[in-house]
Amino acid sequence: MMNATKLSIVLLSAGLTVGCASKSDLSALQTQVDGLKAEISSVKSTADEALSAATSADAAARRAAAAAEEVNAKLDRGFRKGAMK
Repeated sequence: MMNATKLSIVLLSAGLTVGCASKSDLSALQTQVDGLKAEISSVKSTADEALSAATSADAAARRAAAAAEEVNAKLDRGFRKGAMK
């Protein structure tokens, strides 16, 4: 019975010590989580900007390809007219 009481006191003391340490650990973790949320927001903003730039570049590339096709068709027509003479 005496051993059980001693064990209970030791376990209770350890539990209280861990509980106090947990509160400070939770505060530190909350600070880290808040920092990570801010960093994620920044990364998302950068990714959105990159996506917008990529979309613009894709549209410009498609316009350039269409213009190149048009020029190529004109050159082919000119070549064919010259070859028929």
